Amino acid sequence: MKKTEAGNPGDWLFFAGEDMNAVKLLYESKTSFTVCKSKLAEAFEKSIKADLISRGWKLEKIHDLQKLCDLLAVHDSKKAESIQNTVDELSGTYAECRYPGFDLEKPDWVNLGKLISGVESYISSLLIRRHSKSG
Repeated sequence: MKKTEAGNPGDWLFFAGEDMNAVKLLYESKTSFTVCKSKLAEAFEKSIKADLISRGWKLEKIHDLQKLCDLLAVHDSKKAESIQNTVDELSGTYAECRYPGFDLEKPDWVNLGKLISGVESYISSLLIRRHSKSG
């Protein structure tokens, strides 16, 4: 058993990875588009928080992907710019795919696959950076 810590970027990446495992299963079976997209946004949020924490950011309760990206830009404008399109695509997903009162989009599995690849790439870059710092 391991106790997780909110200030540990590795723990945030662990939970992002767990979310991504669920996303990939749903995506592969083309099941529950809104859940899949919502979980993807959550994984992305957790990975951005891991990135920020690893750069010395003090954790805040923020779910807004654009705000997190803006905070990342303060530390690394190129990294923030590289994820901006994914941020644009997934911003708003937190509420839109979880609660009634919003217009649901027609499931676009092809575009979702591209977003999944983008988030996976970002998470991989964070893992590579973590390993290069520790080794």
